Amino acid sequence: MRTSAVFRLAAASAVAAATVLAAATTASAHVIVDPSSVPKNTTDQTFAFRVPNEDDNNSTVKVEIDFPTDHPVPSALVAPVPGWTDKITTTKLATPIHTDDGDVTDVVSQIVWTGGQIAPGHYQDFTVEFGALPEGTDKVVFKALQTYSDGNVVRWIEEPQAGQPEPKNPAPVLTLTAATADDGDSPSGAPSAGAGAGAGAKPAPAASNGTAATAATTATPTASGSDSTARGLGIAGIVVGVLGTVAGVLLGRRGRGGDAGTSA
Repeated sequence: MRTSAVFRLAAASAVAAATVLAAATTASAHVIVDPSSVPKNTTDQTFAFRVPNEDDNNSTVKVEIDFPTDHPVPSALVAPVPGWTDKITTTKLATPIHTDDGDVTDVVSQIVWTGGQIAPGHYQDFTVEFGALPEGTDKVVFKALQTYSDGNVVRWIEEPQAGQPEPKNPAPVLTLTAATADDGDSPSGAPSAGAGAGAGAKPAPAASNGTAATAATTATPTASGSDSTARGLGIAGIVVGVLGTVAGVLLGRRGRGGDAGTSA
């Protein structure tokens, strides 16, 4: 009886650990913007919209990023991505944005990438350089649509709320922190040729493909993805440890019971 109970407990431990690990992996596999947080006076900064493929059988064939219009990005340049074609849509502002380089009346409202593929188990970075950041807000919320080769469209448009669980399909969010004391420029690497719209920005470097197996060496993991995975692994470790301790106690009791029977 006790042996059977120990086996059942061990099986439950394995299932619990696998469930927690699976949840941690799922939580980190969504479209994000990287870096996810910068000072408000950051200029000429390259951001990557990282798109992982969550489907085991289909490739991602289209990516759409919608820019906010209530707090528009004053200027943006799009880096070419090998194998992909980008289409940039701009919108005219009712009230121009005043910058050191002059008034900005047209801003990027949408970028769509087509023609390439993100295979299962892979991700792709789509890089855009912002010449400046929106004013009057602490965050920039983008909306992303991911289309798979079977026609399925995943809409990453749900805005995370402070103090609430992460939504199923969270939108990429760029957090704007307090302005720094320096001139606001942040290093964005050596510029390369790009295409886009906006004033005063420099072309951003092209992104490269990566796989889940090499992500740790080819790109710096984002804070949100790393934290979710770390929490999941920590919880899994606690679950396994507690259940393992209980199993050890039961085995110890069974051993002592066997010894007592032999002595009698």
